[in-house]
Amino acid sequence: MKKIFTLIFCFFALSVSAMEKETTFKKNLFEQAQSEGKIVIVSSWIKYCSSCASQMKVLKEAKKKGKLSDINFDNIEYFSFDVTNKEISNLLNIQYQTTLLIFKGDKEVYRSIGETTKDLIYEALKTSI
Repeated sequence: MKKIFTLIFCFFALSVSAMEKETTFKKNLFEQAQSEGKIVIVSSWIKYCSSCASQMKVLKEAKKKGKLSDINFDNIEYFSFDVTNKEISNLLNIQYQTTLLIFKGDKEVYRSIGETTKDLIYEALKTSI
């Protein structure tokens, strides 16, 4: 029985970690979105990081919905990158995976490390809009 629980735990842990992660951050697109006054979200990840996958899942859900009750996600640009990319990490002063930044125009209005709770991420988005 213990082996079954261990296998189930490993399956779920690996399935979260295996979520597709890709670098979508491009400096020119980031700066363009800022100059257009958009809300810009940047999240960092690293391969096999389950908290990164959890955070990305929440952000992907928000992006897919486009609107959630009184929160309109249409004016939001989403970017993500592998935190081992030192050029981007240095540009944004990010040292850890699962870092979430929110910019309103060119001003950083939110920063968290390790936040994966849907309600807290949505609240951060809501207060940034």
